[in-house]
This record gives sequence, C-alpha cells and structure tokens, in this order.
Amino acid sequence: MENDNVRIDKWLWAARFFKTRSLAAEAVDRGRIKINAENIKPARSVKINDKILIDNGSSRWEVVVLGLSDKRGPAPVAQALYRETELSIQKRANDQEARRLSPEPGSTIKGRPTKRDRRAITRAGGA
Repeated sequence: MENDNVRIDKWLWAARFFKTRSLAAEAVDRGRIKINAENIKPARSVKINDKILIDNGSSRWEVVVLGLSDKRGPAPVAQALYRETELSIQKRANDQEARRLSPEPGSTIKGRPTKRDRRAITRAGGA
C-alpha cells in the first residue's frame, strides 16, 4: 500500500534493513538512525528524498528515499524504495575488505580460553 505518511520504523522494516519492526524501532530509539543528520523518534514520518543514515549493527548505510511503503514485500520491491549513495557503497566495500583481512581475535586459541587468553582477547579489542 503506497501512502505519503509512513513511520520510519515501518519503512526500515519494509525496505528490509531490519528483520522485525520492533528491531527497527529499537535502533531508532538508540540513535542509530538519523534522517537528514538529526536524531528522530520511531513515529517520525519519512518523506521522499530524505537522506537516512542507518547503522544496523553489522554495517552502516546512507540512503536516499525513493519510495514509501509500510508493507514488507519481496527484496526487489524493497530495494526500489531507496538508493544508496556512492560514498556509502564505497565505505561499506572498504569496511568489508578490512573485516576480511583482519584476523579473528580468538582464532589462535584452541579450545576454551583460559583467564590469560580472555585478557589477551579483551586487550586486542575482541569481546
């Protein structure tokens, strides 16, 4: 259903950035979603041409709204609701490459980590 008054949490769910609407609303509450670089609430309406910054935990997106929907549909329909900016595409590719090249903090530990191993993992920025 297309309409011109769609809540940000519904739009994020319909555009498939979050698996559930409650996860989308929680991300908005925590300040991980910004519209035009300002903090918002889950009930905020989305408008066409809004620039949305999305941090869904695993990656960061910067998208421009092209369409409005409050119904979750197939992926091709969801992808038609937004256009990712060139800078965002490039940054996500760089982040993905950096993750691929950096070793897992606990990969050298075999079996259950000892207290000494856990401290080393924590110092290295692991858990």
